Amino acid sequence: MYNENDENVVLCGANSYTQMFYFNEDQFGNLPDSIKDELKAMCVIFTEDIGGILTLEYNLDGELEFKVRTDEQDYLFDEIGCGLRIKDLQTKKRELLEALELYYKTFNFN
Repeated sequence: MYNENDENVVLCGANSYTQMFYFNEDQFGNLPDSIKDELKAMCVIFTEDIGGILTLEYNLDGELEFKVRTDEQDYLFDEIGCGLRIKDLQTKKRELLEALELYYKTFNFN
């Protein structure tokens, strides 16, 4: 699945408004279930705590990016917490995120 610009490839995402999780099975279905479960937990907990819509997307260079979107009228969205939580996840999950980037670049999905 691609984002609206057809540039980034979406790995997974969670939406606090619809309370749903998405995983791109078409391209990443062969990842181990333990990795999928860890991604799901990470995304769902993020959106439960912060709000909005979080997607993990590979950019054109194969780097994994955290993308956050919100409804314009979502006054409960925690902007400050959002940035802090992303930095925290990038630090605590660095090994996982780096392995996912290497996986993506190795199999050249872009």
